[in-house]
Amino acid sequence: MADLIRKIEKDDIPKLKELLFTALGDSTYADIERLGGMTNHSYKITKNDGQEYLVRLPGEGTEEMINRLDERKSTELACKLDIDSPLLFFDDNGRKVMRFIHNPQPMNEEVMRREENLLQAADIFRRLHTCGEDTGVRFEVFEMADLYERIIQKAGTAFYQDYADVRQTVMNIKAEVDAENDIRKVPCHNDSLMGNWVLDGDGRLYLIDWEYSGMNEYMWDLSCLSIEADYAAEDDERLLCAYYGRPSTVKEKKYLIAAKLYVDYLWTLWGLTRVPFDGQYMQEYADMRYERLKRNIEKYGRIR
Repeated sequence: MADLIRKIEKDDIPKLKELLFTALGDSTYADIERLGGMTNHSYKITKNDGQEYLVRLPGEGTEEMINRLDERKSTELACKLDIDSPLLFFDDNGRKVMRFIHNPQPMNEEVMRREENLLQAADIFRRLHTCGEDTGVRFEVFEMADLYERIIQKAGTAFYQDYADVRQTVMNIKAEVDAENDIRKVPCHNDSLMGNWVLDGDGRLYLIDWEYSGMNEYMWDLSCLSIEADYAAEDDERLLCAYYGRPSTVKEKKYLIAAKLYVDYLWTLWGLTRVPFDGQYMQEYADMRYERLKRNIEKYGRIR
């Protein structure tokens, strides 16, 4: 792996210099550091004057999965709302230069459960969801689920024995929730994994990486954060209270649990589409999502 990383860095150097010159008018730098991530090639570049930049070269094959023009729309909106760091350059191929978030702190579930960070996350989501803009980028959860089902069937991957019943239950719950709530599509991040939150050295939280963002139900973002940060019921209540600015209602609690079902339902199917390529690891990922989906179905039924 170390040899692979060194090779990637060596091969990327000319591309990075060309991008720096295009974006900043100067290709020189004092230091370069490869950042994490399996898909894209991202670097922290420190210029001779001490200024730090995040420079991203899109990974091979990502053009088949990600519409970079759509990503740019959402990134520009995030920067306009001061949710992400300033964007300096973003071309049609997805090459990107941004201000580097200074002195990023280690991020994990425990950090995202801290009161000050939970409150910041709720504020970030509220600003994004209520900005009143339509990016025109679609994120249609159940259309995607239907597509994944067809891919799974074509590949011959086995569905779960009780999948048909679970699927129908999710659809029934969705119909109930849709009837009880004002379901509107708003700008959403849609992928609030721990790796997409950055806490700087001054304790300010940023939401980064807008590759999968698009117009969706606002509760998806809240439920995704709850799942990824492993929030308990009391954490969920703190999140809803911070987001709404008041204690949540029973209807809102049920909506949050329902949105958790949607998140795990979609990514369970996505995991199954990857089983022919990634084997047991992805099967276990799908299994984990599916078991939690069924637990949350039971939890939804208990909320009164």
